[in-house]
Amino acid sequence: MILELERIDAFYGIGHILHGLSLAVDEGEVVALLGRNGAGKTTTLRCIAGLTPPRSGAVRYKGKDIAGLEAYRVSRMGIALVPETRGIFSFLSCHENLAIAERRASKWRMAEVLERFPRLRERLANKGQQLSGGEQQMLAIARALLTGPELLLLDEPSQGLAPIVVNAVMDTIRSLKAERVSMLLVEQNAEMALQLADRVYVIDHGTVVFEGTPARLRADREVTATYLGVGGVGAAPAPGRCPPREG
Repeated sequence: MILELERIDAFYGIGHILHGLSLAVDEGEVVALLGRNGAGKTTTLRCIAGLTPPRSGAVRYKGKDIAGLEAYRVSRMGIALVPETRGIFSFLSCHENLAIAERRASKWRMAEVLERFPRLRERLANKGQQLSGGEQQMLAIARALLTGPELLLLDEPSQGLAPIVVNAVMDTIRSLKAERVSMLLVEQNAEMALQLADRVYVIDHGTVVFEGTPARLRADREVTATYLGVGGVGAAPAPGRCPPREG
């Protein structure tokens, strides 16, 4: 087991966000974390990454409790967060955004990352603010890889992207999965998440209300209707194809 959260409680001020939340990610596994807006998905990732230390409970990475460690220490241990906001430095060039993240110990080098994201090679001289939303998402993932993660935390990687770009992001996640990179994926696009995940957690008000395989979740219309706001998740489309985002 590469990651295990045990009965995490997290707060923003006096607001109690996570209530005894537990989940796990095995080595080489892609786990999806689903739920309505405000369910606590991003807070869960922030607890793991060291940005919002849990008030109680354990965050175990490779068996070591890292709860409360500073974010830079968590990153150096091999955990990389691709935030929902992407966190691109708008006045630095694409190349500079990548270069400041590169670590000598990473198995992903600059040349390999640019091979994986050829569009970024074309835009290396452009500043972050000059990149499209899809290019910024590619840059955020590429930058995370350059830190050499063994566990990748992805927060809403498809948000605001055109369907063709979503498919490109999905292909990237699939290729990382084939390379046995462990991932915890937060995603509002449930169909995309279910195509990529080995297992799924659904949370509501900071508590796990479902754990199982994508097939089990597809079959559980009560869970999808109550906690995801849909009547059910249909059969997966052909590989590489992602349905348009709703709303």
